[in-house]
Amino acid sequence: MKREDDFEVRHQHLKDLTDQELYDRFWDLIRQVDEPLLKLGYENTTPSVERAVLMRMGVSSLDTQKIVNHCMDHGLMGKGAGHCVYKLSKLEDISIRDASIKLAEGEGWDKVAAAFKGGK
Repeated sequence: MKREDDFEVRHQHLKDLTDQELYDRFWDLIRQVDEPLLKLGYENTTPSVERAVLMRMGVSSLDTQKIVNHCMDHGLMGKGAGHCVYKLSKLEDISIRDASIKLAEGEGWDKVAAAFKGGK
């Protein structure tokens, strides 16, 4: 099957644009595609997504379920389990690994919850 060459027809609306106008149009179209995806990502998550994020942060697979469960218990799923680990890491100046171990053991959740409520 041979593809019919319709480039001349398809590029009519672009041919008189300058390089800067083409550049701006490209990024405008990218924003139109990205915005709904980013909105979904910001507003929706699942335990399996959060476990996957934690694993990519280097958290033990045995600890990911515990952290996600604690995250749900403390009403912090909307913040993200990985964000909770990162937050404790920064609050206590410890490694991501150490923060994940503490949170998996149920420690530090009050501190993380308070930090999110306080806007820190």
